[in-house]
Amino acid sequence: MHSRWIGSASVILIVACALVWFTTSNTQSPVDSSAFLPQGAADLGWPTIRGPHLNGHSDEIHLADAWPNHGPPVLWRRHLGQGYSSFVAFDGRVFTQYQTLAGQFVLCLDATTGSTLWQHRYDDPYELDGMYPGPRSTPTIDEKHIYFTSPDLTVGCLNWEGEELWTVDLSQRFESLGTGFGYACSPIIAGEKILLPVGGRNSAMIALDKRTGELIWKSGDDPASYSSALPTTVLDKQMAIGLLQNSFCGFDLHSGSQLFRVALSRGYDEHSAWPILRNDLVWISSPFQGGSQLYRITPDQSPAIELIGEYKSMSNDVASSVLVGEYVYGFDLKESQSNARHPSRGSFRCVNFYTGEIAWSNGNTKPRRNVEFETMKQSQTIGHASVIVADKKLILLNDTGDLILAKASPEQYTELARARVLAGKTAWATPALHRGLLFVRNHSAAVCVYLGDDDRGDAAILQRSVRLRSKPASDSERNWIGIRSEDTLRMPTVRTMAYSWIATTVSMACAAILTAIAVLIGPRTLRLHWHSVFLTLSMTSCMAAGPLLSHAFNEFIFTWPGCLYLVFQHAILVAQFRRSDQHASRWHGRATAFGFIAMCYVYFVICREHNLVSAWVFLCAFPVAIPSALATRWFHNRDGFGNLVAGSTAFVVSLSVYYAGAAAILWWRYGLPLN
Repeated sequence: MHSRWIGSASVILIVACALVWFTTSNTQSPVDSSAFLPQGAADLGWPTIRGPHLNGHSDEIHLADAWPNHGPPVLWRRHLGQGYSSFVAFDGRVFTQYQTLAGQFVLCLDATTGSTLWQHRYDDPYELDGMYPGPRSTPTIDEKHIYFTSPDLTVGCLNWEGEELWTVDLSQRFESLGTGFGYACSPIIAGEKILLPVGGRNSAMIALDKRTGELIWKSGDDPASYSSALPTTVLDKQMAIGLLQNSFCGFDLHSGSQLFRVALSRGYDEHSAWPILRNDLVWISSPFQGGSQLYRITPDQSPAIELIGEYKSMSNDVASSVLVGEYVYGFDLKESQSNARHPSRGSFRCVNFYTGEIAWSNGNTKPRRNVEFETMKQSQTIGHASVIVADKKLILLNDTGDLILAKASPEQYTELARARVLAGKTAWATPALHRGLLFVRNHSAAVCVYLGDDDRGDAAILQRSVRLRSKPASDSERNWIGIRSEDTLRMPTVRTMAYSWIATTVSMACAAILTAIAVLIGPRTLRLHWHSVFLTLSMTSCMAAGPLLSHAFNEFIFTWPGCLYLVFQHAILVAQFRRSDQHASRWHGRATAFGFIAMCYVYFVICREHNLVSAWVFLCAFPVAIPSALATRWFHNRDGFGNLVAGSTAFVVSLSVYYAGAAAILWWRYGLPLN
């Protein structure tokens, strides 16, 4: 019984260490710095995801024309919870949304230190174990009030100190049809109204009173998508336009009456990019080779909108384009969005707003399977990037975490500076500029860099700022698990599955040999607890073998499923022991069950964090291994050399069946190539 307790304790200890590592490994303390306001910077703030003018432009000037080789000064960097929200900023404070195990929060930080001023919890975590966990929308600041929405379509208002003034559940109130990946529209303020595309029956677009949250009007019957409402004035007619799931619509800002509707598609569709306005013209883009359309709005005529042109030169999704002069700058997306190790296919382009003609194009449309930093730097590839404009410059943050400064010129692409400011997670958030400080984040971390001219900045704080690494770790190198960027793009093959099975079996065989040696030459206590010794050594060897072999043979060999199998086998042992011993402690069984569930969860988190989507099959292969696992336990409970040999053989067979079951699931679901 003591041996089995020690085995369970070993499992729980390893699991606890893994959990502690995951919760602390990415945490970084902010740099302590004093209040900072560069001279000459206008205190305009960045109150919405698209800036003070809802077009991605800032009026700030005196930005640096270049950065040192080590990048711009970093005032602070810190870990955040899960989320795709961008920052908004005003009066020395920045706000964003994120989530942890404790729930979803609106977070308020000091702009110059990154220290938390307050946070407000508004909901439970959203899709905590999903592929895209966390809030999607970005807060909005208006008259020192903070407005926010949740993925489940709750809208709320907080005061400057984080106290809740009101919240409204829109999904039930308006019978919203919802969006496939959660609600992502930010609340947009137009006078005394909050504009929100809800996508419910007779409520495609709604207007709420920003003071109370009460409904002012609702209109339209189209389902919503991921693009926020955009207020505008055309020929003295104030309206709210919405790029919805299957249509492009306009509504009278005061009465809510629908002014026009253009059908775009049928069934489920995604429209995330913001429309681009110029006088009575509006440019909209669709994702994944959907192209762009240019319309003229004529509210005093019928129809109130007419199509001017259709262009295949620009397709946007999560990263919206910006208009500078007569040219649109943005990423022409050719495939689904990226992850941290699989940048999207497409090219960053400068396109004529009126004709759709390409002025210049950066990058190619072939799949990018390697994002090695020096190669990108030499070729000046932009990649899938969010873009804002300030001081006649493009400020770009691409999905791999590169911050890029370039000229806003249609003549040619001229890169002024580049630095890797974020790494390891996909960066989809739009940068926010406030008082010369740029706030960027990815799915788990945030960074504040100073983009102003050093001659105008505070010398003391610039001296205390942190330098970026001049050469970040190459994405073509293997990380601590043994993964390269290419590994996340490929489905496992029969060959790689066989290699992983052999490596796992050999690792456990080595652990068995070490256990035998320890039992023979060690104290008598080890003989009584040989199973616990074997379990501990096997789990340690499986965790270490994969990364070591991957680096040694330059082939991704994943042995961590062996840890899952070991804990599963131990749980079978404990379950049989409890049935055969009426005096067995029930807490022993509960502890073992907890260890098994926790190990499965840690394994899932590892696979999700490193984009090993196909590795989930090992969590589904336990049932096929149950018969051979029971046979292993049956021989284990009997003495004699013959039973030991038979039990070891049954163990290897059970492990083989487990791997074969996982391979069969992959073959059934995706097809499993030989090489």
